[in-house]
This record gives sequence, structure tokens and C-alpha cells, in this order.
Amino acid sequence: MSWGIELWDQYDTIATHTQKGIDFCERFTHFLKDRCSIELKYASELKKLVKNYQPKKKEEEDYQQYTWAIKFWDMLKELHDLAGQHEVIAENTQSQVLKDLQSLITETKQQRKKDLQEGAKVQDHLKSSYSQLDKSRSKYERAFKMAEKATDDYRKADADINLSRAEVEKTRNQMMIKNNQCDECKNEYAAQLQQTNQHQRDHYTQQMPAVFQQMQGMEENRINKIKSMVKQVADIERSVIPIINTCIDGMVKASDGISAEEDSRAVIDKYKSGFPIPNDIPFEDLSNASVIDTSNANGTPKSSLDSRKGTVSDKKRNKKDKKGGGGLFGIFTSSKATINKIIGLLGEESKEDFSDLPPNQQRKALNRKIDEFKKEIARETAEREGMLKMKDVYVNNPALGDPNALEKKIEENAQKIDSLQAEMRKYQGYLTNMDVKPSPAGHRRNSLSDDSISQSSTNMEISQTSGPPQTMHNEPEVYTDEEFEEERAIDDEDGDHPEFDQTEGDFDDEGFPVIGTCRALYPYEAGNEGSVAMTEGEEMFVLEQDQGDGWTRVRKHDNSEGFVPTSYIQCHFYDQDEV
Repeated sequence: MSWGIELWDQYDTIATHTQKGIDFCERFTHFLKDRCSIELKYASELKKLVKNYQPKKKEEEDYQQYTWAIKFWDMLKELHDLAGQHEVIAENTQSQVLKDLQSLITETKQQRKKDLQEGAKVQDHLKSSYSQLDKSRSKYERAFKMAEKATDDYRKADADINLSRAEVEKTRNQMMIKNNQCDECKNEYAAQLQQTNQHQRDHYTQQMPAVFQQMQGMEENRINKIKSMVKQVADIERSVIPIINTCIDGMVKASDGISAEEDSRAVIDKYKSGFPIPNDIPFEDLSNASVIDTSNANGTPKSSLDSRKGTVSDKKRNKKDKKGGGGLFGIFTSSKATINKIIGLLGEESKEDFSDLPPNQQRKALNRKIDEFKKEIARETAEREGMLKMKDVYVNNPALGDPNALEKKIEENAQKIDSLQAEMRKYQGYLTNMDVKPSPAGHRRNSLSDDSISQSSTNMEISQTSGPPQTMHNEPEVYTDEEFEEERAIDDEDGDHPEFDQTEGDFDDEGFPVIGTCRALYPYEAGNEGSVAMTEGEEMFVLEQDQGDGWTRVRKHDNSEGFVPTSYIQCHFYDQDEV
């Protein structure tokens, strides 16, 4: 099926039709641009929505504790990713489809212009042939008429007896000339007609069909390109559907992760003060008669209630009731005030050991502080190891750098690690003091004294020149007489009369329980008393964790015990299996 054969006489129609095809391409371009604009606007609005509902600074604590808040935050993240996929649709459409479409329009316009110019040239050639044919035909017609007139004139002259022989001969000669001219024009007309017919046949069977075929090929190429681009637009959107489905699955997973039970436990963990429930309020019998305090010199009577330790007078009790702190309902108001105090103190660390917080909140704050120190120490240790490795490289290849330039940085890093470990030990001491109630003089504390902990890695090099930490002993805590009396008064008021252990001594260093296993990452030569050597890959038992000084106590399979560098081993503790 060819335009050159079927549409041989529709040149102008074909020219108009191809222009409509180009107009459609331009309209398709506007459609894709508007589509991309809508996708980008939709993505922008979704991201704006996510940003508006992001937790504020003061809400971040709730978003880190409760499943309903955490999973809502996860859902916002999935929605943000989903918005990004709409941006991908717009960006890929702009970079792939629109770019190719613009090239197609430019190429089609140029091809159409070239084909129209060639078709116009072929048509002009045929028109020129038609014009030549008309001219030769007109010339032949004029010559034929003149020949007929000359023939008529000769016949008249030959029949006229009054004309001389010379005049008749002249008329005859004129007739012959005109007839010859007529024959020449006739031959020219015949030749031009034959040539024009040939031009016409070539025009309609070869030249114009070739032009039409080029325009048909151009149009079919445009249509196929449009087909491919429409499919490409669909494929671009189809390519992001799996990711969008993943985002939706993430939202569903977030909803499944919301747990009312976990949130209830989180509320308890967050707001639990650790204080015991108050005892029953004692009955105050006001009907008892006043007794005379014999110790009063002037004999002024005093109430028996006022003589008992721990009771308050009516005046003080009324004043306390006015403030909302006394009576039965004072329990609940004080609880509310305590909770508000807890919330306020969590944001403002008024005391270093968090002793102004309730016991449960104090323990959480101390553990959080210790974890921060551990992370910082791990980061500084990794940085130190990197500098030491770099120093070794510089020593082996001085062209890469000066190893002495790292000495100062390594020393500063060691000092920083030492400072962090000292701070961490201090907070570990606070935490230990919480777990062991302080007792009078001679009672042994379960906390680590600053003097009992060896110096950390300030002077310790990774080259194993330093020795393991020595056995740590707990120093007894000494109380003053005033503190002792205060403790005894507190115990008397509570009704407790503990018997204090007056025995002084250290903890037994023998018989450490096995708390895990470890594997040596690097070989180590024991260069100091108390340390043990190990080979790479050797399996050992862990007896005591690293207390922040960089050493871990282990037991080998030959029952020898000692300290090894913590950074040289990989530990696995049994308590991790119970989690």
C-alpha cells in the first residue's frame, strides 16, 4: 500500500496531513510537560505534608519510646519515599521521552520540508513541460491558420483570369512557405507532446511516488515513535510500581508494629519513680489527755502526740493541708507533682549523679550516660588504631608522610580516651552506689573507687608495652558520727534495725564465673605481670568484662588466667543469648 499509487493526485492533502502529524507531536509534548508538572507538584506536596507532621524537637522523646509514634514516623518515611518515586516518573519522562520527542519533531519538520521542496520541484518540472506543450500547440495552430489562408489566397489567384502569371506564382510560393511553416510547427508540437507525455508518465509513476513514499515513511516513523513513547511513559510508571508497593508494604508493616502492650510498658518505664507505695496513714487519737512533760521546767503541758517523734502539730498540719501536701488527697497531688518534676528533670540535669531524680529514672539516666561514654571511647579508639596504622605506613615508607607528625595527635587522642574512661568510671560508680545502700563505717561498698582503678590508655600504646590492670579492691566507705546518727534515725523511723558487717576486706579475686567466650583476633605476647599470651584464633573463656581500662580477664584451656587487650579479642557473652 503506497501513497504514490493510491494518492497520486492528493499532493496537497498529503502535505496538510503531515503537518497535522507534527501538530499532534507538539501537543503530545505539552501533555507530557503538564504530566511531569503534576507529578512534581504532587511529590512536593507529599514531602511538604511529611515535613509538617515530622515530630518537633520536644516530641522526639515520645517518638523514640512508643510504638504508635515510632511506626507513624516510619509511615511518614515510607510516604516520603513514595513521593520520591513520583519525582522519578517526572524526571525520567523529561530526560527520556520528552527529549526524544523534541528530536522527533525537529527531524520530522526537516524531513517534511525537504520532501515538499522536492515535490514542488517535480511539479514545477511537469508544469514547465505543460507550458512548452501549450506554446508549441499555439504556434502550430497559428501556422496552420496561416497555411490555410495562403492556400485559399492561391486558389483565388489561380482562378482569377485578371491576374498575371507572376502574381499567381507569387501567391503559390507564399502558400508553399506557409505550408512548410505549418508542417514544422506541427512536427514541433508532436515532439513536444511526446516529451510532455513522457514527463507526465515519469511524474506520476516515478518522481511523485518517490516523494510520496518518503513522506509516507516519515509519517509511519513518526507514528511508530509516538507508539514507542506512549509505551515508554507506561513503562516508566510501571518501573516504580514495585517500589511504591514496597512503600505501601512498609506502611502496612508499620501498622502491624504498633503494640499497645509495649506502649503500656514504655509508659511504666518512662514515668516509674521507683518510690515505694506509701504506708497506711496512722490514726491520730485526739481524745487522749495531755500529759505533763516532766522535763519542762515551768510545767507547761504538751500533747502526747507532739512528744512522739515523727508526728506534726495541728498548726503545721493545717498549714500543710492548705498547700495541698497533707491529708489523704495529698498523696495524689504529690504523685502528680513528682511526675512533673521527673519530666522537668529529665530535660535539665541539675545534678551530675542525677540524685535529684527518682531511683528508676536516675538508673536510666546513668545508664544512658555510660552508653554515651562507651560509644565515644569506641570511636576514639578506632581513630587511634587508624593513626597507629598510618604511622606504621609512614615508618615503612617515609615518602608518604612524616611519622613524627602523628605523635602529637596520638598523644592527644590517648589523653582524650583517658579522660572519657575516667568520666565513665565515675558514672559507673554512681550506678553501683545506687544498687548498694550506704551503711555506717566498716560496711563494704560495691562501688569502684577512683584510686582502685588503674590509669587508662594515656600511657598505653598498642604495641603492648603497658601491662594489664592490677586487681581492683573496694575501699570501705567511712561515715562521720553525724551521718551515722542520721542513718540510724532513718532506720529507726522505718522500723528497720540492720546489723552492719564490720569486717573489712577485699573481694575475692579467685573463682571468677565464666560469663562468655572470646576468640583472639591478633597474637599477643604477655610482657607484664598479670597478662597472658595468646595466639591468633585461640578460643578462651571470659571471666571479667572490660571495666573501661582496655583489658579483659580471660581463662585459657590450660586453666591459666590473666588479662589480654580488649581490642585484640572478639567476645560473646552468655547474657546476650537470653535477650
